[in-house]
Amino acid sequence: MDFDDDEHLDVCQNIEAGLKQQYERHADLTDAICLFALENAKIAIRKHCGFARNEKVTDHPLAKDIVEWCVAVGVQRIGKVNNLTLPEYIARIEKIRRSVKRHSEYGSRGYYEFIRDFV
Repeated sequence: MDFDDDEHLDVCQNIEAGLKQQYERHADLTDAICLFALENAKIAIRKHCGFARNEKVTDHPLAKDIVEWCVAVGVQRIGKVNNLTLPEYIARIEKIRRSVKRHSEYGSRGYYEFIRDFV
């Protein structure tokens, strides 16, 4: 599944819009923190859906808003728009996490530099 043939591309765009907003709001937000937040977002949305009960979600101030954004998008979309399932949503978060990781090779905010003109 790549960005060109993703039937839930709009979900990725919703998540990325929230990430861009956080990068712009917090000059000290780095790709490393964003990666950490996205990992925690996968746990948080599973918890919200009744799974991952024993797993902890971070309360790191820079990661918290990203986690909350991802959960809010998931709540809005899972089971309600285009038959999006929890595993499909988590796969979209993971797709974006891989993109953040890939672009972080270009600097501590490489992902933001990549998305800021497109999102």
